Amino acid sequence: MSAGNDNDARGSGCGGHRRRKDADAQRPHPVLEPLTMAQAARLVRLAGEAVAKRGLSMQYDGAGALVPVASDGTPVRDGMFAGLVNLARTVAGLPRQQWRSAVTAHFDQMTSPDGPPPIPDDLESELYLRLVCASTIEPSWAERVPEFVPGVLTVPATYTGRAVAMHFDINSLGVTREEATRMGLANLRRLRDKVEQVQYNRTDITLLTGSMFTASRALVLDTVLRESLQVENPPLGCLVAMPARDMLLVHVLRDQTVVSALDMMSKIATATFLSRPGPVSPHVYYATDHEWHQVTDPSTGEIRVLAGSPLADAMQSLGAERPVGFER
Repeated sequence: MSAGNDNDARGSGCGGHRRRKDADAQRPHPVLEPLTMAQAARLVRLAGEAVAKRGLSMQYDGAGALVPVASDGTPVRDGMFAGLVNLARTVAGLPRQQWRSAVTAHFDQMTSPDGPPPIPDDLESELYLRLVCASTIEPSWAERVPEFVPGVLTVPATYTGRAVAMHFDINSLGVTREEATRMGLANLRRLRDKVEQVQYNRTDITLLTGSMFTASRALVLDTVLRESLQVENPPLGCLVAMPARDMLLVHVLRDQTVVSALDMMSKIATATFLSRPGPVSPHVYYATDHEWHQVTDPSTGEIRVLAGSPLADAMQSLGAERPVGFER
């Protein structure tokens, strides 16, 4: 009887270990959302196989990206960087059997037998500025470019028709940062938005889509307001969210519907940021007088309108009720 109890105990211990291991495998991955740890491991393996077949020397950095390495496996500063965040969101909605083909198609877009996408000859018409979530970029690369708002980078980028190439090394473009900024903003202004009005609780939110750089048009908000919303210099400013690369949300402050707009935009921004390729920011911002103020909490995503802040003053002038999360 005693031996039987020992066997049962060993079996129970092994079962407990397996259950813990299985539970760990099903935990959400901290970076490659919305994949589990097990799914993320499979994606990393498939991505590694894909770049190896293309003759690229890269390895997983443990933080959501494949980075260039030397022949001895030592990371190198320059070379192609392949973030896996967008790919994770693509395969998350596919059957397991289709993952390999999706990964193959992804790296076919990024690479070619001739190497990385070439820098266009005509930067004056083909260079853009792109807003990118800082947490999806390798830290040493992120240090090379400026922030637009905390956690969101402004990166020179070109679009070759098969992929967007981001240029963290400004010297590779053969222009100064000031020249790149001028050209990038000018080309953003030339884009045209697809405009849709979304209603929620008798509140209008303008949903802008249409290109891989739609969210980046936040950098030229005055043009967006004038051309897509037919609004010139709104006196009380507007709420803005850029959750993913191809989406921009705008609500111009006019009346008490600002409270409902805050609630709706916060929900859309959070859900889109967590699920769509090309995440930019989960937050809602108040833009006024060419200044941007974040109005959702960085850690919780909850709305925070501080007493005496520009948004609080604007809401008070509209007679708007204080939203949940209003703080003195």
